[in-house]
Amino acid sequence: MLILVICCTSLLIVSLDVTVLNVALPSMRRELGASVAGMQWTIDAYTLVLASLLMLAGSTADRIGRRRVFAAGLVVFTAGSLLCSLAPSLEWLIAFRMVQAVGGSMLNPVAMSIITNTFTDPRERARAIGVWGAVVGISMAVGPLIGGLLVESVGWRSIFWLNLPVGLLALVLTLRFVPESRAGHPRRPDPLGQLLVMALLGSVTYGIIEAPSAGWTAPVIPVCAAVAVASLAGLLFHEPRLAEPLIDPRFFRSAPFSGATVIAVSAFAALSGFLFLNTLYLQDVRGLSALEAGLYMLPMALLTFLCPPVSGRLVASRGPRPSLLIAGTAMAASGLLFAAFSAETSTPLLFTAYVLFGLGFGMVNAPITNTAVSGMPRAQAGVAAAVASTSRQTGGTLGVAVIGSVLAAGTAGGADFAEATRPAWWVITGCGLLALVVGAVTSGRWAMGTAARTARALERTTAEPKRAAVPPHG
Repeated sequence: MLILVICCTSLLIVSLDVTVLNVALPSMRRELGASVAGMQWTIDAYTLVLASLLMLAGSTADRIGRRRVFAAGLVVFTAGSLLCSLAPSLEWLIAFRMVQAVGGSMLNPVAMSIITNTFTDPRERARAIGVWGAVVGISMAVGPLIGGLLVESVGWRSIFWLNLPVGLLALVLTLRFVPESRAGHPRRPDPLGQLLVMALLGSVTYGIIEAPSAGWTAPVIPVCAAVAVASLAGLLFHEPRLAEPLIDPRFFRSAPFSGATVIAVSAFAALSGFLFLNTLYLQDVRGLSALEAGLYMLPMALLTFLCPPVSGRLVASRGPRPSLLIAGTAMAASGLLFAAFSAETSTPLLFTAYVLFGLGFGMVNAPITNTAVSGMPRAQAGVAAAVASTSRQTGGTLGVAVIGSVLAAGTAGGADFAEATRPAWWVITGCGLLALVVGAVTSGRWAMGTAARTARALERTTAEPKRAAVPPHG
């Protein structure tokens, strides 16, 4: 349990950083003179680097030691937070956010791998993952309030100071209590695969964010599209030909694992877009202070905090299907209230939408994480957890990029905020519906059969190097 608490601490500082930052966006925008695209990059520079490096961090931790990589991540993330608080301009802030992301990439997937190797019983692991998911809820509950209070009283730079004491405490406890562990047969490095992943995510994100200001016909947009297509083709050609690829294509033969990946992208795209739109709406349109905006979103935060342990117990007793169906339905209904019924114009509808989204997002994390690591060989726990974490961060990156670009295009065309965000709310509704449909399809008996077959195949290939190492006369 102490190891679980230490691992959850790393998730707390990473999640708290995101929720607090969202509340501070309008204040940062005014002081630094940033555009909507500038605010998008403040968030996406972090999530883009994080998503690009998560799988590398997971496989490296399996190879050289999970505690060692975890401790290094705490050091880099804490140092990056200090640098962010001292940033003299938007460009420096974006650069220091990237430093933060390098440290953050070594935290969550490695922590999940440590938890997977600590809680070997499936039911205990499901409950532990429920606690893990509740930490996201805690950050959403206290993040907007703490962030609003700090922005109003001290200024936006103080939001990064929160990470310093928590990061240092987690580092001391990690070095003192977390045992070192490695995979019995760690993966070899895959530098080409890593470069292709970075090129794919970077080109897609840059093209989406810059298109509204540069114009969809600007030369940079087709260049980004060409790089993205070439990178994806390169990954599909290169990875299956390696004995130990960065992204093992065999993982995706498991329908639940593939479904969890799609649902993670959809759910976190919806979350990041939801937070981005509501923060700007509450402060720039309704004229609320940062603290008042945080209080407005408290119903959503409370549900996000209360639901993960319930979802974890539900996954342990009934499997992932009920949680996934509840999550997809609630998130889609929340987006629909804004898209079709203009929930932002009615306070009761607004709070109803917040409650529904908090319920949906609170239920979705536990089944995603549990499905990603359950059934996989423990030796590859770091890689499997990193794929799930990469899916989350990729969703978060795309959510801010797409939703922000839709908003920028609408306001550039002269529409008011409510009209400009209508298409964005339909996108969020679609994300919820996608999570619902994919969750239903990939959690049935057929899907579980594909997961069992994939796990057996992975176990055989994981064990082969060990058998080959035994001398013939042994």
